[in-house]
Amino acid sequence: MKYGRTYNFSAGPATMPEPVLEEIRDEMMNYRGSGMCVMEMSHRSKVFQQIIDEAEADLRELMNIPDNYKVLFIQGGATLQFAMIPMNLMKNGKAVYIETGAWSKKAIAEAKKYGEVIVAASSKDKNYSYIPDCSDLDIPEDTDYVYICENETIHGVTWPKLPNTKGHVLVSDQSSMFLSKPCNVSDYGMIYGGVQKNIGPAGLAIVIIREDLIRDDLDPKTPVYMSYKTHADAGSLYNTPNCWAIYVCGKVFKYLKSIGGLAEMEKINIDKAKVFYDFLDQSRMFVGTVRKEDRSLMNIPFVTESKELDAEVIAYTKSNGFENLKGHKSVGGLRASIYNAMPKEGVEALVECLKDFEANHNK
Repeated sequence: MKYGRTYNFSAGPATMPEPVLEEIRDEMMNYRGSGMCVMEMSHRSKVFQQIIDEAEADLRELMNIPDNYKVLFIQGGATLQFAMIPMNLMKNGKAVYIETGAWSKKAIAEAKKYGEVIVAASSKDKNYSYIPDCSDLDIPEDTDYVYICENETIHGVTWPKLPNTKGHVLVSDQSSMFLSKPCNVSDYGMIYGGVQKNIGPAGLAIVIIREDLIRDDLDPKTPVYMSYKTHADAGSLYNTPNCWAIYVCGKVFKYLKSIGGLAEMEKINIDKAKVFYDFLDQSRMFVGTVRKEDRSLMNIPFVTESKELDAEVIAYTKSNGFENLKGHKSVGGLRASIYNAMPKEGVEALVECLKDFEANHNK
């Protein structure tokens, strides 16, 4: 790592590709001859219009997004979408949710404010350590959509196979796995994600939504900003957007294209995750908390025998240049988030550090 940078295993805001940071640095004071930083320029300017148009075009190319899907850049992060989704998609007032961790649980609580929520499957019985069988869910015919969090950042589970929605619209929160592997967009009615985990800076969510789901007959009390039609009609420029985040995301999209796209990114992610999981599977001190077939490539929670030992590990890794390995406050333990931008060398170095701790503990 250059510039005295640490290996940052934060779950978000998270590490970003160094070539992207270098480009941003070089354009900071004067973006392409404009005489301004992107943070200073008008969102109505031709210069920024080109930035947002290029970002959308590159994302469409990366994900092979069909023409009948809109790409929206919306402020508020993924949490705002917990409310926007039922506000916009609950036409019959009924939705099916699958509970697989902290973030789907939060989404369920929010959706219940707007209609009937059926939790058709849950892994709460084993502390969200697996993905339940969703091959034959009980889905009422008048269900508006089926909702999943495809990668649970806190609990470290990911969906190896999408649920059988029996013809109903699938909505997926992909925040912590967005652009980590190829995605068949047509399998979904809507995909969204907060960008601060795997793409860019905090304060922005990207929404990819099928055009027929964008309604103009919402409850009249719906805030204008909370309507997908508002953003779709205005090209994500209804009000001043998060210009900086859109600019940085655009840089990341170009970076991903330059390394070979999402198929290549998936190979890299599988390779580096294997390094860590192989270590956990042979360790006597550290134990992974997720069923093997449901393990995330992005977020790896693990534990030792006690909270006290967990704390020792966190202090030791920090003193050796590894940051943010403390598990989420709601679950404790340890967690290594190894998003796209985390190099394999960082994972290998962390594994060596943990091996040293294990070998020398209590000697």
